[in-house]
Amino acid sequence: MRSLLFGTLFLVLFSQLCPAQNPPVDNSMSKVVVLSLGGGITLNRTDYKYQKYDYIGKGSLDYFFPSSGRGNFGLGIYGGIGKVDGKDARFIPVEFNTDIDYVGIEATYILSLSKVVYPYVSVGFSSLWFHPKDNAGNALFVSPNNNQQGAFNGEIGFRFMASNSLSLNVAGGLILCTNDYLDALKTGPHNDAAFTITAGLSFYFGRNRDSDHDGVPDYLDKCPGTPPGVKVDAFGCPLDSDGDGVPDYLDKCPNTPAGVAVDATGCPLDSDGDGVPDYLDKCPNTPAGVSVDATGCPLDSDGDGVPDYLDKCPNTPTGVQVDRNGCPLDSDGDGVPDYLDKCPNTPKGVQVDKYGCPIVKVEAPKKLVLRGDANFATGKSDLLPASYAELNKVLASMKDNPTQKWLIEGYTDNVGSNKLNLKLSGKRAQSVVDYFVSHGINKSLFATKAMGKANPVASNKTKEGRAENRRVEINPVK
Repeated sequence: MRSLLFGTLFLVLFSQLCPAQNPPVDNSMSKVVVLSLGGGITLNRTDYKYQKYDYIGKGSLDYFFPSSGRGNFGLGIYGGIGKVDGKDARFIPVEFNTDIDYVGIEATYILSLSKVVYPYVSVGFSSLWFHPKDNAGNALFVSPNNNQQGAFNGEIGFRFMASNSLSLNVAGGLILCTNDYLDALKTGPHNDAAFTITAGLSFYFGRNRDSDHDGVPDYLDKCPGTPPGVKVDAFGCPLDSDGDGVPDYLDKCPNTPAGVAVDATGCPLDSDGDGVPDYLDKCPNTPAGVSVDATGCPLDSDGDGVPDYLDKCPNTPTGVQVDRNGCPLDSDGDGVPDYLDKCPNTPKGVQVDKYGCPIVKVEAPKKLVLRGDANFATGKSDLLPASYAELNKVLASMKDNPTQKWLIEGYTDNVGSNKLNLKLSGKRAQSVVDYFVSHGINKSLFATKAMGKANPVASNKTKEGRAENRRVEINPVK
């Protein structure tokens, strides 16, 4: 029995020390029911000195529990029938033999060394019946156990898998009685026992179980619970054709190049969210929302070296030197870029024309008043064609004085509410500004002011006076 204990300890330690191999750890005995049948020879260890070989037949039914390692524990029932013989001239009778029958429960530990070889060890306890006789067939008296006793059973052996459902087994075992009456004598220092050498077959039920129906049995399946219909490899894991760690059925970006880091959907990482994956992005950390080219760099439409999102002067002609804002250089600060400036080095503060050359001062602009219904329809803000001639006079002055600022004030008569008059006067002032801007004058040069019925220039009691009060004043700002 001591050798069986050492054998058990060896198998357990061996299963823990052996590293996992490729293919994966074989858990083929998990949740498996095993029916084993076998037979062989017995050799007694009783008070009779000389042993004779005899026969034994046995069977067992075991269930092996799930395990994540190489070994599986199982519990089961077992039994056997056989015969034990002995001979010794010291005793009367000189020879004896006994039939033995036993039934018990056992614990088994089986270890996977490979897909074929499975060493195992079993220990159990049984109720054993025996009927000793002499060589003439006469029954021998047994007391006090009435031909029944307990027995410890142990076995160590190997199972050689012929298929997933069948194995050939060889084993050595020991039946150790709890007393010394197997030979009907009680004379020795040890309890009676019998050694066995057996061979047999085991039949396995549930070893080919495939819980997720992916075609790979559970004991080889490294990825249990694969969704239905998903293609898997030999280990039961979903296919990952591009090797990015995301299985094909979840991979929204198949054929990712090897070694490229991906997100949970299998797409290459794009840390700055510009639509160009990191492994192709030559300009990482582009600000959010900035348009980029195929290399992940911000667009530079005019090719001046300043990206569009920073370029305050887009569409700069090719080859023109610019500052950090993307605007053409203006060395003399006259507002005309160097590449257009025909008069470089103009003194600071000198007004220049569009060519960067000093301009001759012209006559100061004058105030213009648009009066009466000839310029605006009653109650409306749209300019009438009759106003264009007067407006064009001011327009010419504005072009001669391109930096001059203007205040446009709109007025009404006293007919109607203050609120409506203010609104109408403001719209009329704005219509005048829109006219000048549409003819090339910078919008920033204008300010408007809605005056409503304030500051009448004539009496609102007469039709003529009210027409005079409905006006727009165009005032140069000093």
